[in-house]
This record gives sequence, C-alpha cells and structure tokens, in this order.
Amino acid sequence: MSGIFGVVSRSNCMEDLFYGTDYQSHLGTEFGGLAIQGNEVHRSIKRIANGQFKSLLYEFYRAYSGELGVGVISDKDVQPIVLESRFGRFSLVTAGLVTNLGQIARELIDQGVTFSESMEREFNQTEVVAKLISRSDSILKGIENVFDRIQGSVSLLLMGEKGLYAACDRGGRLPLTIGKKVTGSLAVTSESCAFPNLGYEPLKSVRGGEIVFLDASGIREDKGVSHDGKVCAFLWIYTGYPASTYEGISVESVRERCGQALARKDSAQVDLVSGVPDSGTGHAVGYAMESGLPFRRPLVKYSAGYGRSYTPPSQEIRDHIAKMKLIAIGDVIKGNRLVVCEDSIVRGTQLRNLTIHKLWDAGAAEVHIRVACPPLMFPCKYNLSTRSLDELAARRAIMDMEEDPNADIGDYLDPTQEKYRRMVEWIRKDIRATSLSYLTLDEMIESVGLPECRLCTYCWTGRE
Repeated sequence: MSGIFGVVSRSNCMEDLFYGTDYQSHLGTEFGGLAIQGNEVHRSIKRIANGQFKSLLYEFYRAYSGELGVGVISDKDVQPIVLESRFGRFSLVTAGLVTNLGQIARELIDQGVTFSESMEREFNQTEVVAKLISRSDSILKGIENVFDRIQGSVSLLLMGEKGLYAACDRGGRLPLTIGKKVTGSLAVTSESCAFPNLGYEPLKSVRGGEIVFLDASGIREDKGVSHDGKVCAFLWIYTGYPASTYEGISVESVRERCGQALARKDSAQVDLVSGVPDSGTGHAVGYAMESGLPFRRPLVKYSAGYGRSYTPPSQEIRDHIAKMKLIAIGDVIKGNRLVVCEDSIVRGTQLRNLTIHKLWDAGAAEVHIRVACPPLMFPCKYNLSTRSLDELAARRAIMDMEEDPNADIGDYLDPTQEKYRRMVEWIRKDIRATSLSYLTLDEMIESVGLPECRLCTYCWTGRE
C-alpha cells in the first residue's frame, strides 16, 4: 500500500501538501516524501520506519513554499522521483504494484536507459514509470504508454512545470479523488479523509484509464474513463481510513453494513460485541447496531507509537507491532462470551497468537470470531500484500486437507459445500476460537453497494 497527495494553488500550498500527505500515513511505513515547485523544485524524502512523517519532514515544511506539490507515503520505494525530460522537469509519485516491472526495466536498459534507484537487483517502481513517461513525445502520451505496458496496477500524480496530472491505470483498482477549496485550490488524494480538515470538498473520482490535468484555472480531462475498471473491494473492508470515501461510498458505512450482515445470520449467545482495533471496530459497531448487544472494548490499541501491523515488510516486524499495540482490558473480558469482529484473516498467526491468546489469558469464557469478508484465497496481484499461497490461512487449510496440491478448489469457494465448512473449521481450530464465521461474497458486495462487475474481488475468487 502507498498513499499519494497533490495540490495546485494560486498561493503557497505547502501546508495543504504537508498535512494532506500525512493523512495517507496509514497506507505505508517505509518512506515519506514531498516535492514542491515554486521558482524551482525542492524535494525531501525520509525513511519513516522509525519516525513519524510530520516530525521528519517538518523542517522541509517550514523551509520551502510553492504553488504546486506532490507527496507520498510509500510502502516500499523512495519517492518522489524528479526527472529532467524533453518536456521539462517533472516530479512523480505512484501507488500500486507493477508486476512486470523487472521486464520493463530490463527492456529499457537494453535501449540505453539507466536507473539510479535500483537496490539488490530490484527496481524502483516510480523511477521505472518515470523513465517510461520521459521517452514519449508528451506527458499525456507517456502516461498512456505506461498504461499500455504495465501489468498489475498503478495510480500516479505527476507534477509538471505548468500543472498536475492525475491518472489511474485502466483496471482502476486504486482510484483517486479530486477536491476543491473555496479559494480555488485543487487537490488529488488516495484517501479523501485528507480533505475535510484542509477545507476541500470532493469533486470527482479519477477512475480506470482516466488522465486528468489540473492547474490554477481548473480541471481538464485529457483521457476519458475506461468502462471495465474495477475498484478494489478491500479498500472498504480494511485498507481505507474510516473517514474516507471511494466512488462516493463511505468506508465506515460499508463496515457497519458488513457488521450488520454478520449479525443477521449469527446464532451465537454472547454477552458483548467487540472489534479488533482499528479496522474491525466499524464492523463491530454494525454488529452491535443489528443485534442490540452492547459494544465494548476488550482490546484497545496503543496508537501513539504503533501503526498498522499489516503494512511493514517483514513478518517479524508485523508480529512485534501486533503484540505491542493491542492491550487487553481484563475487567471487560473476564467471564464474558465475546463476539470479536475482524476485517479479514490473512495469515491468521497474529489473530491466534497476539489477539485471541490475550483474550483467553484475560479470562474470556468464549471467543467467537466474525470476519467481514470471505476467506482470502489468492495473493493480491495489484498491490503489495500477501505474495504466496502458503501465507494464506485458507490455503494452508486446503493444503492440509487435500493430498493433491493441484486439486480443484472450487468447492472451497462455495459456502454451501462441505469442503468449505471443513476449511472454516480447520481455521477455527488453528486460531483457537470458540466459533468462526465469514461473510459470503454476495453479502460483502451488497454491503459495499456497487455491482460485482465494478469491484475487484480477485483475492477471494481468483477472477480478474
């Protein structure tokens, strides 16, 4: 995951750029960067793995000003990339995952292109995209060339000398949102939660295949929307911040509807409803609304020093964060039967070892896990997350139950089939819960509120 933010203004935009980028901080843990254009382009990039974006970039924020800017919270690569090109200097930030990045980079190297940001034979995605753009006759043609060449996904903001380009690949899985201030300033963001406190009102989404140009005079659409774009459904279930919207649909409202759907089909007799903080909280609120049971907090997140346990690059760091950030409250837990709502089960190790274990140790009578999406079956091809089948709890269950590693998994995708029920029971035992239940794909899609053809559900179904 990465989050990007850009601003176009008639006056100094640094404050909006600085805080707007900071509002993407839940999307990455590795690098934070800003580029701002006044009389010239100034850039700063900091490693944020051991520090907060605001504190690390504060001196840059105070030192420079300008009317155009882009910022990024990056999950992997050093960004922004600044290039001199035949159409002038430009600064680029990207989000997404280009799965054929190495192939494109090697083809460019064969053509004489050099890369400065490659580390351990891995290429910087943003630099490769920037070099692809720079080889075309114009920025617009360069972005279209990127869309022609890549596999996977990329959303980007490109700050040129006269304005800002915002674009999403034709798959449209990671949309951007454009907002406007009463002053006329325009901003583009991965997460619309950046807008309210900065005074922006959402205007439109940048969707699959669309290329939009923004300058001080307004918005110009240079390339129209692709009709086959599919937005990542996981944005609403887990990735997105509760105060954000995608396609005009509130993240928090979707999570509440997921929780309500979980409650409607549940027969567990429990004393209270809870969620795994933070993303499980909205689902738990919906469950409590529908069931009439009290919502309480047996686990609280110490958020002052710990971010998301899903975003760091190594399992060791993820586990450490998960262990340290959640604190059990014994007075709420002891002797009670708990429903615990969770956004998803990916590997299951953190849920078992660092969440459910704490509840049992604090004296829970029962722990019923309710998951706001179907079992995850396929590593994501469009963003940095799980990279192999054996990382997924559902796949480990299937591998344990099937003698043939290439066995058809169709029945495991169907909640009406016995193999599906056996898989869920295997996971329940593995995570040491009293009971375990998932939303079905149809229930999740209904909760989001878009037709299935508009949603990417690859990680659940394997269908692109």
